[in-house]
Amino acid sequence: MLLTDSLAELGVRLRAALAVADDQTALENVRVRFLGRSGEITAVRRAIGSLPAAERPAAGKTINDAVVGFEAELDARARELDARALEGQLAVAIDVTFPGNAQSAGSLHPIRRAMEDACGYFERRGFAVVLGNEIETEYYNFDALNIPPDHPAREGLDSFYLRPGLLLRTHTSPMQVRTMQAHQPPIAIVVPGKAYRRDAIDARHSPMFHQIEGLLVAPGIHLGHLKGVLTGLFREVFGPNQAVRFRPSFFPFTEPSAEVDTTCPGCGGSGCKTCGGSGWIEIGGSGMVHPQVLRESGYDPEAVSGWAFGVGIDRIAMVRQEIDDIRVLFENNPRVLEALA
Repeated sequence: MLLTDSLAELGVRLRAALAVADDQTALENVRVRFLGRSGEITAVRRAIGSLPAAERPAAGKTINDAVVGFEAELDARARELDARALEGQLAVAIDVTFPGNAQSAGSLHPIRRAMEDACGYFERRGFAVVLGNEIETEYYNFDALNIPPDHPAREGLDSFYLRPGLLLRTHTSPMQVRTMQAHQPPIAIVVPGKAYRRDAIDARHSPMFHQIEGLLVAPGIHLGHLKGVLTGLFREVFGPNQAVRFRPSFFPFTEPSAEVDTTCPGCGGSGCKTCGGSGWIEIGGSGMVHPQVLRESGYDPEAVSGWAFGVGIDRIAMVRQEIDDIRVLFENNPRVLEALA
């Protein structure tokens, strides 16, 4: 068969295949079948080798010209299919009054919000916000805070030791001593941050939790100042009707020491599930800075006195959001966080 007849017959079959190719995938299959590396046009090119040498250049040009025409027909069919697809999309009726999809917006995590509210309260009253290392030495975490070597908190069963003498801090109190050793009184600081203890995970406990510590040291400081500041803090984070009560307790770094309760924001003190019917929720510990801690920091306990407190930020966030399981705050479930926003 003459070369021109072969190309003409191939063109007829190409156009027939293009006519039934109704999408881009089918069109690509037609291109591969006829113009691909192993396609029919390749078989025609191979036939050139059987021609006399003088006729081969002309035969190659004839085939190339035919391929250009075939490719033009393929491109034309592709444009036709694209236009048909666009017309189909435009034919779909769109209700412009139908509400669109709501945009998701980020928000502060409840713990972060509670921490910023608490820090903001103290900053407005002249306190400095101080951050410390989460890896601490035994000296600052225990010794400088008057916690004796035989205290249960120093056991490996209660603290996360990285190596002898070095551990994840069990509270943010080490920054109290570090600040007092670096500065002369008066001192007024709050220390927000994470702390770590070997607590079993349950609805109320986590091995990692958030605290905010407060320290005020100056001449003439007494427990009345502490009660006034904490009452203001709890009214800041819970509402204007909060009251505070102190229950005698013991902490090695304060004397006297007291557990701090505030009226339950959920029931206003009348008793509910959140407070177990008592009308009060425990929120932290406090007391007057122990004279030995002042001496260890280079202060004269006869010249200055001070108070310190530590409250759980996680606990504040749980009460504010009416959450009864602390694990909800750490699971990062988007639906829960959206509900808490």
